[in-house]
Amino acid sequence: MKRRNVMRAAVVGAGSVAFGFTMTGPSFAYPAQTGPSPYGSLQSADANGIRLPAGFTSRIVARSSQTVPGTSYTWHGAPDGGACFADGNGWIYTSNCEISSAGGAGALRFDSSAQVVDAYSILSGTRNNCAGGATPWDTWLSCEEVDRGYVYETDPYGTDAASQRPAMGRFKHEAAACDADRQVIYLTEDVSDGAFYRFVPSTWGNLASGTLQVLTESGGALSWKPVPDPDGSPTATRNQVSNTKRFNGGEGCYYAGGICFFTTKGDNKVWAYDAVANTLATVYDDGLTPNPPLTGVDNITGTSGSGDLFVAEDGGNMEICIITPDDIVAPFLRITGQSGSEICGPAFNPAGDRLYFSSQRGTSGSSSGGITYEVTGSFR
Repeated sequence: MKRRNVMRAAVVGAGSVAFGFTMTGPSFAYPAQTGPSPYGSLQSADANGIRLPAGFTSRIVARSSQTVPGTSYTWHGAPDGGACFADGNGWIYTSNCEISSAGGAGALRFDSSAQVVDAYSILSGTRNNCAGGATPWDTWLSCEEVDRGYVYETDPYGTDAASQRPAMGRFKHEAAACDADRQVIYLTEDVSDGAFYRFVPSTWGNLASGTLQVLTESGGALSWKPVPDPDGSPTATRNQVSNTKRFNGGEGCYYAGGICFFTTKGDNKVWAYDAVANTLATVYDDGLTPNPPLTGVDNITGTSGSGDLFVAEDGGNMEICIITPDDIVAPFLRITGQSGSEICGPAFNPAGDRLYFSSQRGTSGSSSGGITYEVTGSFR
């Protein structure tokens, strides 16, 4: 049965039980299985060391510790989560800086010809800014991956100062995904016994106040319960509510069409929370997939047209893998010669024909060696 047709699994107890079917009868072919990519096989590495499908090209748009060409801005170290925002006839790509003592986030501005015309800081003086998420009102949520870390709401356009959002909870934040249909923001937590949260703003579009909730499970039923003390001290947010549903190392988070997709690195899974049905499904599990191409699951994004998911690897063999609505998982690209790094921040420009991402430590294996790329081609 296919992801585009119906959600295939409901959580029962501590695991996932599948209830799949096709028009021809029961099917248990999911979670996604290894298969051929709709883009074809990967070609030999290009001049940038990236293996791509035929018809796709790559270029480097920024390097850590170096001035961004055409600007006076030095690109930050350890580039991590990112997103794209429309900017007139061009667009902006934001990128976090996952450095413990001097984190923050920067931005690249592109014109209509995809040339970088500006680069600048949008957040500074924070810690281990890992992933985050874009809001419908065109701000970038930059999340600190430290104990009792904050979410910072930043301005991709570089005009407004960043704002700390303590109401969204203080914990080891990873990613955020906005659900405008229910006017909530989902949040992942990067610890081995982490929780899955949602923030309900008092007023949609204003994150200064609201209610932090945590996903719980009792008797096979899922519920959202308020976190009594979002400040997380002295008791961590994940340990304040009974029957909190545990997730092994929450990572990337992406919302589309009523479903919040998120990843957990501790067990190499991609999950799907169906906000309409209030159910949880396993989209991908490397333990249930023969010859799994996707390991070290991390940041995740998707395409609005085809419904394809793109999942970046932290480790593995440095691939971004595709998971199709037909439940096929396959490599889309591979970075060669950078085994000491991880892929971060995959995001499509508004037109959907350019994919941005970073190798956090590049060929050097150090935070100062990060490389930010663009891949161009005919995406589905």
